[in-house]
Amino acid sequence: MSEPRKTLRLNAFAAADIARAAEILRAGGLVAFPTETVYGLGANALSAEAVEQIFTAKQRPHWDPLIVHIAEREQLQQIAVASSEAERLMDAFWPGPLTLLLPRTSAIPDSVTAGRPLVGIRIPAHAVAQALLRAAGLPIAAPSANTFGHTSPTTAEHVLADLDGRIDAVLDGGATEVGVESTVVGLCEDAEEHWQGVTLYRAGAVTIPMLENVIGTGGVIPYIVPREGSPTPESLPSPGIGIRHYAPRARVILVEEDFARSRKPIELALVDTIDQHAEQKIGVMLPEDWNASCADAVFHWGPWQQPEVLAHRLYAGLRALDDAGCAVIVCPVPQSSGIAEAIRDRLQKAARLT
Repeated sequence: MSEPRKTLRLNAFAAADIARAAEILRAGGLVAFPTETVYGLGANALSAEAVEQIFTAKQRPHWDPLIVHIAEREQLQQIAVASSEAERLMDAFWPGPLTLLLPRTSAIPDSVTAGRPLVGIRIPAHAVAQALLRAAGLPIAAPSANTFGHTSPTTAEHVLADLDGRIDAVLDGGATEVGVESTVVGLCEDAEEHWQGVTLYRAGAVTIPMLENVIGTGGVIPYIVPREGSPTPESLPSPGIGIRHYAPRARVILVEEDFARSRKPIELALVDTIDQHAEQKIGVMLPEDWNASCADAVFHWGPWQQPEVLAHRLYAGLRALDDAGCAVIVCPVPQSSGIAEAIRDRLQKAARLT
């Protein structure tokens, strides 16, 4: 672990604090900042020395690549090569929570991409992230601002809980809007460079139907994480696809409704699952108007039929139940459609199921 630093807590809505954060980045330091998805831990993406500090602060293995954030499309040519199909996706979803894996230029250090030829890039839509990127005048490498494998941060308090004393500053911009990380896609071409669609490496707020509305029905191919792979791979093709990720300290137990076997409704199954683990301190991610009086701690998650709200509050809930000292967190899983697919992905990784 690196020597302790004094971590500044800066006001994301003060121009002087944005300027201070930009100065830290230009000097090779680390700044956590809000995006519309989660808080990112930023460093100069063009400096191998600055990027190395991200891995040290997060205790992140070098086989897990980073995402580079830019303020505008004009910066893209410095760091990546974009095809016409990539441009179509940029036109539709940038600025916003979509990361594209594109062929990198030599300006990007190997550590950013885990030695692979593609670099993940996006333009965030968050006003604070935009202001910081423009003030710094640099492409910024920024994974989530938490220790590796832990629940991602959606507030400055979450960042400091993990990284206080390890980074130079956090720009406090309040809670993030989306609450789960960006969608990540790679463009697919055959040997003759014919367009084949995209590979979905990580689900997010840019959903499969939204992507297919641009590239055509059936054009999204989900990436399947190899189950027989080494637990310490040489490198991963995309951020966020590790088998264990987004996890609280507590054990996460998932509850799903099994329509095929006509089992109990999911609300009753949730109560049964809590009863089965009554010998431990139980926390529950509880949808609005559900009852789980048998749980020791409850996080009021939000309306079950509003997955955008559930996504926004997901990591805050897991962290709150962790902080309450729960040994087990029981969580129902929304059906897989839209952003609910991203919630399912994060919960499965938090429960170490994929």
